[in-house]
Amino acid sequence: MSTILFTAWGYDVLILELVAAITSFIGVWLGTTGKRITWPWWALSSALYGVFFYQVEYYASAVLQIVFIVAALYGWKDWAPTGAVAGNLTVRNRTYIAIGTFLSVAALSPLLSNIGAAATWSDAFVLIGSLVAQVMMVYEKYESWIVWMVVDVVATIQYAVNGLYFTAILYAMFTVIAVIGWKRWRDSLSY
Repeated sequence: MSTILFTAWGYDVLILELVAAITSFIGVWLGTTGKRITWPWWALSSALYGVFFYQVEYYASAVLQIVFIVAALYGWKDWAPTGAVAGNLTVRNRTYIAIGTFLSVAALSPLLSNIGAAATWSDAFVLIGSLVAQVMMVYEKYESWIVWMVVDVVATIQYAVNGLYFTAILYAMFTVIAVIGWKRWRDSLSY
């Protein structure tokens, strides 16, 4: 799967990257609908992207895929067969999450630098922000989509700057999907 499928604008698109992108897009789109079937798609795409990110030395992003697989198992188990029932976080929890995210990124970035990662601060943020968003997603919190929006913008820029154009385009699409997911889940809240 590490075979080049095609070249676009000087960028070699690997079969692995294409299949990972397609399965990931399907999984994220299904997440906006709150359907439980989203989780197997996320697990599959995460396994594929884990291999891809390891190959291109995005170590934090590669490790993140393992976390996504574990979260997919919990999401599959914990969401009702009828799908997610969106809820929201308290102001206190939002504050704790923001502080924890900042401190975690600050602690992880130097470690990534020491092991020669392709990116440090941005990849640390993508890892930690995705962890936060994924946990909130498993617990069916609509704010997860807001975090996904920010993470996806950072990931889009990170991958584009480092020449992973196909994945950058995918994350740009994820940003749009996160806006749709946020609106759908927010509209489903009962206050």
